[in-house]
Amino acid sequence: MKKYSLILFILYLFPSINAFGQAPAIFKGENIVIGNHVAILEDPTNRLILNDVRSSKDFVLSDVSIPNLQLSGSDFWLRFSVKNDSDEEHLILALQYPMLSTCEFYSISDAKVQKLNYNVTFNNRKYKHQNFLFDLYVPPGNIETYFLKVKSSEQMVLPLILGTPKLIAESLLTNDLAWGIFIGLILVMIIYNFFIYLSVKDPNYIYYVLYSLFIGLTQITLSGYTYRFILFDYPDLNHLGIVIFPGLAGITGNLFMMNFLQTKENTPKLHRFIYISILLYSIAILLRLLGYDRESFRTIDIAAIATVIITFTVSISLSLKGYRPAKLFLLAFTMFFTGLLLFVLRNLGVLPYNDFSNYTKEGGIALDVVLLAFALADKFNSFKKEKERSQEETLQALKENERIIREQNVMLETKVNERTIELIDANDELSQTLIDLKEAEGQLVEAEKMASLGQLTAGIAHEINNPINFVTSNITPLNRDIDILIEFIGEMEKIGLSELSVEQKQKLIEEQKEELDYDYLKIEISQLLKGIKEGASRTSEIVRGLRVFSRLDEVDLKKADMNEGLDSTLIIINNLLSNKIKLERVYSKIPLIDCYPGKLNQVFLNIISNAIFAINKKFNDGEGGILTISTTSNERSVFVKIKDNGIGMNELTRKKIFEPFFTTKDVGEGTGLGMSIAYNTIQRHQGEIQIHSTPGEGSEFILELPIVFDNVEEDI
Repeated sequence: MKKYSLILFILYLFPSINAFGQAPAIFKGENIVIGNHVAILEDPTNRLILNDVRSSKDFVLSDVSIPNLQLSGSDFWLRFSVKNDSDEEHLILALQYPMLSTCEFYSISDAKVQKLNYNVTFNNRKYKHQNFLFDLYVPPGNIETYFLKVKSSEQMVLPLILGTPKLIAESLLTNDLAWGIFIGLILVMIIYNFFIYLSVKDPNYIYYVLYSLFIGLTQITLSGYTYRFILFDYPDLNHLGIVIFPGLAGITGNLFMMNFLQTKENTPKLHRFIYISILLYSIAILLRLLGYDRESFRTIDIAAIATVIITFTVSISLSLKGYRPAKLFLLAFTMFFTGLLLFVLRNLGVLPYNDFSNYTKEGGIALDVVLLAFALADKFNSFKKEKERSQEETLQALKENERIIREQNVMLETKVNERTIELIDANDELSQTLIDLKEAEGQLVEAEKMASLGQLTAGIAHEINNPINFVTSNITPLNRDIDILIEFIGEMEKIGLSELSVEQKQKLIEEQKEELDYDYLKIEISQLLKGIKEGASRTSEIVRGLRVFSRLDEVDLKKADMNEGLDSTLIIINNLLSNKIKLERVYSKIPLIDCYPGKLNQVFLNIISNAIFAINKKFNDGEGGILTISTTSNERSVFVKIKDNGIGMNELTRKKIFEPFFTTKDVGEGTGLGMSIAYNTIQRHQGEIQIHSTPGEGSEFILELPIVFDNVEEDI
């Protein structure tokens, strides 16, 4: 106590001398900036307390009016003294930097320590303002010493203003009014241009609106108004916004520049560098969300520098080429950059701290937003004038075309009359030619039918001959066995009518059975009858398949099962398959469809015959061929897929396969009409044919047939 009393006595006797060798800030009744009266100590350990720093000799005197501390994770201690040469005892210290995570104020008076901690939510502050306000009680003529401990995840700029409560309140009110004007201007520009976007649907306007929104949010967040009026109970969200809002402003600003200046078309080389700036802003946002605060703030700085360089380079380059939108854009960005530069010079002490230097950044941003709106309007008006000029030129061209057309019409009428006579003669010749072609077409189609009939006849004869031969070969031994059985029955009758005893009759019967090999005779007769039955069933199956295939009794549209039609076709063509081609049938349960079954069976026959031909061509009638036939359906159509692993088709063959008379077979092997007829049949069934083929690997035909006809054609 005696020690502190002695210090106070010395200070009272020598008020102009500071105990720490630094000049005190002298308050004479007007607001003063005291940054150049402050000594600063960095605490990298974050462990020092007031008693440690009071005796420290490591303080460094500030030589600027606004201390600018580097980005660091350290605690910073500020020491300063105040000499009161006014009549007011109650003073206010305003620290106009709201982004501090820690701000502790220590007042040393009467050997007591007063500690104020502002690391609390907004509503718990004594003074409801985003800036840090501290009460100082300095009797007139006295000197008091104070310590201030600060920390932030961002770079700290510390404007320290000393004044009376009335003067500080007036200063803060003036500041609020200026910010109100700034925010109002930004909102007006956002709303106005948003309504323009709704009218013209130009994407430049929506990018401008987003950029103005986020640049405005950035400024009010950095100035503390977001925390004061919106996130007052959520300091953590406000902390995220310090980097997220500038990041989004940078991204939308770059997108606006890319679209407004059309950098992809006008300067493609520089266009790619804009994505670097967008990437840096995105990384900064991600780092802040992940909790890397200092890294995110530093990344924002790097992104801002990159954006300045890229923006100036792009806009100057396009301005030198005479691109008008680039000139207005360059002017707007120059205003923004100038305001920001003046603000930085104020923080560095190059410019004085006054009402002009305090608002250069906001003024530059306001000018930037307004000038960009003018640039958008100018570009829109330029487009409008170009459109009107283009429409006028188009109208003149249309009038000239109309004149030319009138002249040409006179000439054309004369030529039309001449050509009409020629066309009448040519039409008569074409009509006769058409009649001749239809007759030739009918003859060719009939020839194709006869060829198919010959193929069917040979196949059916072959298929029926096998089971018939099987029946006839079994009849002779069956007759022989029946004769033996009849003779055996006669012997049994004689034995039964004789007067021999029962034992003797049984013995004779057993001897007769053993002599005839009766048990084998029964087995042989049963097998012969079974063979005859199988031959007859196979013949019946072939006849039934032929009837299903031909459908000669059906001339109207019918409901038919495509699985059944495919099976009947395979029966008819079975002789071509032999045992060397593996047949795979993958049938699904499909609905009946509206169709002319006989004509569709002819389509199946043509496609399957070609598939067998392609397989035999590839494997030289040897083994290895695979023919796969499958069916599926959906709610509208039935799909039939016929796939082979034959020689396949090249692109030229695939394109020409449905043309009449086109064939890849040798002379005499095909007419070239089969696939043409198949194509026409599917088209008339309102279906489609798709072909997938690879040379050397095989082909696949996919037939899509509607379940129900939309418009039924009576004549198909």
